[in-house]
Amino acid sequence: MRKYLLSLLAAFLVFASTASAQSASFIVSQHGISVGKASFTFTAGPSGYDSTALVIINMKGLDYSLSKTESLTSANHLRHVQLSAAVNGTAVNVTAEPGPASDQSAIRLTTSANGHATTTNLPAHAAVFLPDFDPGALETLLVLAVARNNRDLWAIIPKKEGSIEPIQLATYADEKGTLDGNPVVVHHLVATIAGKDTDLFSGPENQLLQAEYPEYGYALVRNGFVLTPPAKPGAPPTPPPGQAIAPPDAQAPVSPTDQIPAPPPPPDQIPPPPPPE
Repeated sequence: MRKYLLSLLAAFLVFASTASAQSASFIVSQHGISVGKASFTFTAGPSGYDSTALVIINMKGLDYSLSKTESLTSANHLRHVQLSAAVNGTAVNVTAEPGPASDQSAIRLTTSANGHATTTNLPAHAAVFLPDFDPGALETLLVLAVARNNRDLWAIIPKKEGSIEPIQLATYADEKGTLDGNPVVVHHLVATIAGKDTDLFSGPENQLLQAEYPEYGYALVRNGFVLTPPAKPGAPPTPPPGQAIAPPDAQAPVSPTDQIPAPPPPPDQIPPPPPPE
């Protein structure tokens, strides 16, 4: 019972921390070279909170900007989101919100690009709206992961006509780092979405510190944070004596969850977004 109460208290403190006003800025890099910046803010409201996110990337083959405003409930459930983005000169606008009162089982996603618009109804899961390189969305994912014990997580992927995808989260050994020059314990999660992994590093207050997209070498690094490389990067935690940890493919299946969208491919391979079908 004591352990259960402590878990509830930890979850409450996470939500209390996230619900208050906060903001953070990040450097976007590829293979260790800075190519842009990103930021988010969360502001508490009477029945939830509002968030904004900005991303700007400018590199050979990729001119990408994103502006997002979002309204969430106190449990981090989507109320409304408006996204405006530009990829290599092509503008894309996306809105998402729960379906009308007559159809609360769907999330309505409306996308417009190249003079075309399409509306898609997605299953109404407690999903994270997850554009590429959006640190605010990753912060929301971390909070939901604590609340749901890393299970039953979903992501709304605002690409083409839109989709909703499951996320599987695996917990790895804690690592070390410094934030604004002070030592900090770093929690390490790996999110698997559509067969692709994203490494998420968070601090003691569940704040996003770093995100890595290893397939293409991209990373988001919070200003003032430095991760201390472990002796064996990505080594799984050591199990207690007499207890073994099953490999991911042998563990019990996880309910579908919100997935982090894969980052764009290397810049020379990024085509402009196609018009919605």
